[in-house]
Amino acid sequence: MRLSSMADYAVITMSAAARHCGGIRVSAARLAEETGLPAPTVQKLVSRLTAAGLLRSTRGVGGGLKLARPAAAITLADIVEAVEGPIALAPCHEGGRADCSLETCCTVKPHWSLVSAAVRGALADVSLTRLAEARP
Repeated sequence: MRLSSMADYAVITMSAAARHCGGIRVSAARLAEETGLPAPTVQKLVSRLTAAGLLRSTRGVGGGLKLARPAAAITLADIVEAVEGPIALAPCHEGGRADCSLETCCTVKPHWSLVSAAVRGALADVSLTRLAEARP
């Protein structure tokens, strides 16, 4: 299993935003500068993260971005789902998608929800606070 580049960049962007937590609002341009990500990519991510309720955006003088809730209350699962949608490891587990030729005889399909929940749980155990910590 591998995260998409956009999910990875969302984690990087949110980690940078978390390092400003409690301080002044930060712009998307500043987040792009701090992370080394392209500004258009960060702007696209900021839109998705704001729509998902992870960031709060304020316009005008003194405006910018802040976390919508404390970093400890935002998880890796929240960030990944904001960009990728619900965590589902198999296509047949994604909203009843039925394009598999084995669907009628598959004995594993009933178990994918358990597997997906376990992966989501593991991601939910990692808070944004931990992701934002400086490492040597």
